[in-house]
Amino acid sequence: MASVASTYARAFADVVFAARLDASRAVANLHEIVRLLTESADLRKIWENPAVPADQKRKLLDAIVQREGIEKPVRNLVAVLIDHRRVPFLPRIVEQLEKELDARLGFAEAQISSARELGPDERRSLEAQIEKATGRKVRAQYGLDASLLGGAVVRVGSTIYDGSVKGQLEKIKEAISS
Repeated sequence: MASVASTYARAFADVVFAARLDASRAVANLHEIVRLLTESADLRKIWENPAVPADQKRKLLDAIVQREGIEKPVRNLVAVLIDHRRVPFLPRIVEQLEKELDARLGFAEAQISSARELGPDERRSLEAQIEKATGRKVRAQYGLDASLLGGAVVRVGSTIYDGSVKGQLEKIKEAISS
């Protein structure tokens, strides 16, 4: 499944860049189609049913595209997925596409856990430090973890930056024990 999703995501990312599409709008359009599929069992059944002719499925897609104002390249991607019976992969394709676009645009996803809610100035400062450390623009997601006691733990990909009091205490403990 991962290779199917990755293949379509990379191909559509190529389209986004070649056609100079607004990446965030294309992703939003795809999220809208995923939402419609999630909410409508009938739509899902029609698009996933091999007994329903592909041209009827595409007519339904075209009606949705017109009603929702979805861009033509997004429509074409969904039509290809319909034709190749890959509609069930759409949510995973969108997820992979977001990662692919972030990588190509130089963004890094940062998961930030802190002991308390950080204010806007603290967030900006922390994000600036992460950008400096990674050399990439940061999209941060914040969460609370009272066990940290103070400070923050930042995860960017597989790299963890531990600036928490709990982490510092663990380092002191290790130094004393060795």
